[in-house]
Amino acid sequence: MLGDAAVVEAVLRDPQTAPVSDADRALYRLVVQAARAAASITEREIGAARSAGWSDEALYDALTVVALFRFYNTWCDASGVHAMPADAHALSGKRISEKGYAW
Repeated sequence: MLGDAAVVEAVLRDPQTAPVSDADRALYRLVVQAARAAASITEREIGAARSAGWSDEALYDALTVVALFRFYNTWCDASGVHAMPADAHALSGKRISEKGYAW
């Protein structure tokens, strides 16, 4: 998806109909469920993602990202931190894609 804004937009609209691999679609199902109702995840959902080709390490990483962003969003909402404007997000994304997080 890197560099393809149309695919990103399609995933944001509906990850289940976006032009991505079946493996990506399975991962998106899991992370959406984790973000919306984490306690409802069972071995069935984890097994589906594994069957699609995702390793336990990859699933751990994906679920950790979901958990961290839920924390960040809760903290920002509760403490009154304001979102960056869209152009600042775009500049930050460009910098990260070119230089990574550590620069």
